[in-house]
Amino acid sequence: MADVQVVRAGADDREDARDVRLRALAEAPGAFASTLEREQGFDDDEWHRRVTTNAWFLARADGATVGLACGIPEPDDGSGRHLVGMWVEPAFRGRGLSDLLVAGVMAWARRERAEFLALWVVDGNDRALAFYERVGFEATGERQPVPGRPEAEESRMRLLL
Repeated sequence: MADVQVVRAGADDREDARDVRLRALAEAPGAFASTLEREQGFDDDEWHRRVTTNAWFLARADGATVGLACGIPEPDDGSGRHLVGMWVEPAFRGRGLSDLLVAGVMAWARRERAEFLALWVVDGNDRALAFYERVGFEATGERQPVPGRPEAEESRMRLLL
């Protein structure tokens, strides 16, 4: 496998974060609660804000950014954190990068003294569902329409820290 590392993004990494996020939205538009068109419209200040106010983790293989995962405060519960934006370049899937990215977000959440890490997984994204179950997330039974796409639904999962 290529030389792989996962780093927490800072202000200087905003272009890499932007590029990998836009590739994720282009490659898997149904997996996220945003759109490529929407995020292509974000200016540099918005990307700076995103990587400096949330916990963005970038997977790099031989110097190229090939994956990302982001941790944010849990919207409705200050005792938790939320995993969003998880994605790995198709050519690098199945090599453990997802494990490394989620481990980065989990470590951040623990440093934040969070009690749990939650996420939403879109119906039909069976590979993601199997991965999250493998690393210990459990379905909560909560479901909702995907924001901005009422024809699709997603399920909430949670991992106690």
